[in-house]
Amino acid sequence: MGLRNTPDGWGWPARLLHWAMAGFILFQLGLGFYSVRLLTGQDSDTLVERFYIVQTHKSWGVLIFTLALIRVAWRLANPRPSLPADMGSLERALAEGTHIALYVLVVSMPLTGWLYVSASTLQDSYGIKNMVFGLFELPDPFVPGSKELETVLGNIHSFFAFSMATIVSLHILAAVKHQIIDRDGLLRRMVLG
Repeated sequence: MGLRNTPDGWGWPARLLHWAMAGFILFQLGLGFYSVRLLTGQDSDTLVERFYIVQTHKSWGVLIFTLALIRVAWRLANPRPSLPADMGSLERALAEGTHIALYVLVVSMPLTGWLYVSASTLQDSYGIKNMVFGLFELPDPFVPGSKELETVLGNIHSFFAFSMATIVSLHILAAVKHQIIDRDGLLRRMVLG
């Protein structure tokens, strides 16, 4: 259980960041898709529930963004363990592309989410602040808000959410394939190092 990555396994900080972010991302995807479902209801109970869910979603997004920056820094400072020697070139390219997409999405999703809610005209109309776990307020780059910009950024954030769900599903399927079909120990390295 070493600190740094080796050619054969991941160090404990990389594994901790991987599994923490995996759990948080799955939670966020579920919460985000659930909050969109609440958009259809306009009664006061639904609006209050949606407000709390969106505030929670924003807070966890900031945490994921912070962990993503730490993870990127850790990844740049540590070598990546080698892929199995018998892995084909197409599979290697897919693995590399999937990992790059995941890194891009874990940084860009929180950024577009923050910009999306910052562009909301509701903030100006009702004095709603982008709070992080009720501890501090995120800066608001769009005062006053813009409905058009909110729509564009919301669409981008939604596209990224569906992209993240797709890439995460492919990543999980690949891990299961390596564990059950290939039996090459790839998943074990992310669990045990």
